[in-house]
Parts: sequence; structure tokens; C-alpha cells
Amino acid sequence: MTQRAAVIIGAGPAGLTTALELLRRSDIRPIVLEASGAMGGISQTAVHNGNRIDIGGHRFFSKVDRVMDWWRDILPVQGAVGAHAQLAYQGAARTLPLGDGPDPAREDAVMLVRPRRSRIYYLGQFFDYPVRASPDTLRKLGARRTARIAATYARARVRPRAEHSLEDFLVNRFGTELYETFFREYTEKVWGVPCARISPEWGAQRIKGLDLGRALSHFLRQLVPAGPSDLAQKTTETSLIEQFLYPKLGPGQMWEAVADCVRAAGGDIRTGWRVVEVRVDATGRRATGVVAEDRDGVRHRLDAEHVVSTMPMQDLVRAMAPTARPPEDVRDVSEGLLYRDFFTVGLLVDRLALHDVVDGRRVPISDNWIYVQEPGVHVGRMQIFNNWSPWMVADPSKTWIGLEYFCNVGDALWSRSDEALMDLAVDEADRIGILARGCVRDRCILRMPKTYPAYFGSYDRFGTLRDWLDRVENLHLVGRNGMHRYNNQDHSMLTAMVTVDQLVAGRFDKNAIWSINTEQDYHEEKR
Repeated sequence: MTQRAAVIIGAGPAGLTTALELLRRSDIRPIVLEASGAMGGISQTAVHNGNRIDIGGHRFFSKVDRVMDWWRDILPVQGAVGAHAQLAYQGAARTLPLGDGPDPAREDAVMLVRPRRSRIYYLGQFFDYPVRASPDTLRKLGARRTARIAATYARARVRPRAEHSLEDFLVNRFGTELYETFFREYTEKVWGVPCARISPEWGAQRIKGLDLGRALSHFLRQLVPAGPSDLAQKTTETSLIEQFLYPKLGPGQMWEAVADCVRAAGGDIRTGWRVVEVRVDATGRRATGVVAEDRDGVRHRLDAEHVVSTMPMQDLVRAMAPTARPPEDVRDVSEGLLYRDFFTVGLLVDRLALHDVVDGRRVPISDNWIYVQEPGVHVGRMQIFNNWSPWMVADPSKTWIGLEYFCNVGDALWSRSDEALMDLAVDEADRIGILARGCVRDRCILRMPKTYPAYFGSYDRFGTLRDWLDRVENLHLVGRNGMHRYNNQDHSMLTAMVTVDQLVAGRFDKNAIWSINTEQDYHEEKR
């Protein structure tokens, strides 16, 4: 190739952000290789009979101005609310800042401003998430349990544990009683192992600075009338964010639009191409390109000045093995990395059995997602796609939900047939009072392997693997699976942006990439 080229492995948020940033800011031509046919990775939007599925739920929110501005440059923020969306906007906790942008009732290329609501469903009752020290919460918990929560929280503040595990991390911030009531069972359902075996780093990245004291402080502040709202909400703890942006047609709409921008600017995106080898020179210090297999099984060698990888690190090391010859300790760590897998069962129903009461009237629930903590069921979380965007459901008279299950590829749950898993979802939803099985009108299932990089297995020796990969100066690891780090999409994008900063400057500091999403303040500084 006569033009400088970068091969980008994967068309998720990190890969596509890298491609567009290179085209905007350098003379390097990106070649994006995506094994599937979809844009966005786990941030894609799947469609079943006109109904859209957001895999895992993606709030478009960041305290990094650079990311917020980037999103709004691709899809403008809405202005007036169309009549079709009015009902979905009722019940917002605060006045939403709508400018002179597009009307989503008339245009598709638009970001909605959405109210955030998440709750816990436990013993047939709703609890706010994060748990708030409100009169309603105290009434539902009862006087004895509330007293134990207060006592164990006070004990944790006076005599905090040394933080060797996620259990230690959570107990220090919420106390033993609240941890055992709302955190332990759900977290172990998600990961499939006891919290005592999970690194505390997971909590540092996903829960940030939140604890029971800050949740109480946030609740009290909400009793004071708010002034003009800031979409970035820089003074609000990450887990307490009250509103967010959301593409009208789901998260995949953003990444399909970015892919269109990449192609229009001269970038190359090839779907159905799977990287089978990452070539490294004799010094072991430089990648020279990749070998990829197209959808017809034909192999192609692509030379490149840079290789940017979002593929799982385990797969990357296997692909490097023929030329880079990783030492035994590196292979051991790589092969010991674990992942948690995931599937969603989509159900189209006439109505949910769950409801809220407002002014003495029953009204539909307005949650984006609900954490299911009921004992005796496999389901871990439920999304109500209508409440993400009214345009996620083809028939607005119906409710379109996703029941989410966490498992491992090959285990007893994953190995059941699609029909059996859909039957299980309907049965569990009926049994715990989410819906009546006779209300189900359509259903589907979507499986996603390697959704969550795990913080156990060989993760305690992760530094050995990272150090070896960092020696390859023009191999750049970005994104969630690319770095085996449980990033949100804004942090995945930021790893790509900072990588391109370094490519443009001609200076490489990989520690700067690894430091993204490790600060307790969630990158609250303005950029």
C-alpha cells in the first residue's frame, strides 16, 4: 500500500471512534475488520419484527466534554417533543433542556433527552436504585432491618475492611446488612462466583465514589428545586445520573451513522472479516499487519503501519502466537482470562402486571431497567425498551421488554435450546409478577458471548500480560474487551481518542491509555 494504513480489529465504539478520528486528524487510512455484520459491537441495535433491542442498555452520558460533543456532532440533540413521545416524557423528575434541535416525531437522525429511572425488584416490591434513604424505602425494609443497616454502615465507616475483594469494597461503602440485602445475590448472579473472589477493581470502575452517605446526600439535594440542568451533570455521582442522551432508534443508530461517516471520508469497513493472525516482526517490537479470513473463508494478508485491537485479549494473544511467540507465563495469563456471557429474551406483551400509583391512579412504570433480585429465578435484569425511546417498539399500544440472563458459554443455562430459554423467561416473568403469560404476543432471543470481561481467573496476574503486549509499540489496545476492562462506551471511546492523539503526536505513552477509567471522579475534569 502506498498510503499509510492502520488495521482496526472490531467495529464497536472504540474501533469506529479510532477510524473516524484518524480520518479527521491524520493521513492514516483506517481499514476496519468486523467479524459480524453489525456496527457497534455490544452497542449495536438488534431488530425483531420491527421491534428494537438495546443489548444491555446504553445511556449516552459522559462527564468528558470531548465525548459528549463528539456524540452531538454525529446526531443532534432533539428540540421539540413530538406528540408520539409525549407520554414517554411524563414523569421526568426534572425539566429537560430542549433547544432548537430536530423534532424526533419528524426526523430520525436525532438524540433524545431521556429521564433515567432504575429500580430494584425485590420480594414483589420496588426499591429505588441506587437505594435511597427515603420514607418509602424505610417503610418497605421495616424498622428492624433499617436499624441493622444503620448500625452496620456506621461500623463499616469506623472500622473499614482492607479491600482485597469486591465484597470488602461494597461492605465498606454500604455496610454488611445493605450489602447482603441488595448487592451480594445480584452481583453473584451476574458473575457466577462469590463476591469474595472478585477483584475490588470492578467496584472502583463501576460504582465510583458512591456510598450510602453520598446517596443520602443526593436524595436530600433533590428536595430543593433545581436550576437549569446540565446534561453532563459533572457534580453528580455516576450511579445517580438523572438524565441522558439516547439515539431515537437505539444505540446502534449512532454507530451506523459513524460507520457512514468513516466510509464517506475514505475509510474501509469490511464486515464478515475475522482476524486469524496478527503479524509481528523478528524483534517482537513491531506489528507488521494481520491475516484475515473473509466471509467466504479466503485469507488475506493486510500490511499496516499500526494495528488497533478491540478483540478479546485472549484471542489477540492466540492470533499473535505464530510470529510473536509469547512466553509461557504470558500464555498462562491469557488463557486464564475469564468472561461472563449473556443473552436477552425479548417479549412483546399487551401490558405488564407491574404498575406505579400516581395521585391514586395506576400508571405504567417508567423505568429504563429493573434489577431483579427475587430469589429462585435466573433472570437478572429487565429492560423496558419503550422507556428508552418510544420508537423502539413498532406498535406503541404494546410493551416491548428484554429479560437479561448472565451465564457462561457451554454451561447448563446457555446450552438450553432457544425455545427452552424463551419458555423459561416467560415462566419466570409470570411467576414473580412481571406479566401474565397470556399477554405475550411475540418473543425472540439474542445471545452475546464475551460480554463482560471478568475480574477473577488469572486477572491477579494481568500485569504480566499487559507488559508483554505493551512492548509492541505500534499495537494499540482500546475498548472493553481490547483491554479486558469493564468500560462503559464513553470510556472505550476515550481510549480510542487518546490513542489517536498519540498517533498524531508521534509519541506513545501506553500508561496514559491504561489510566482511563481508573480515577474515582469519573473524569470529571473539563477537557
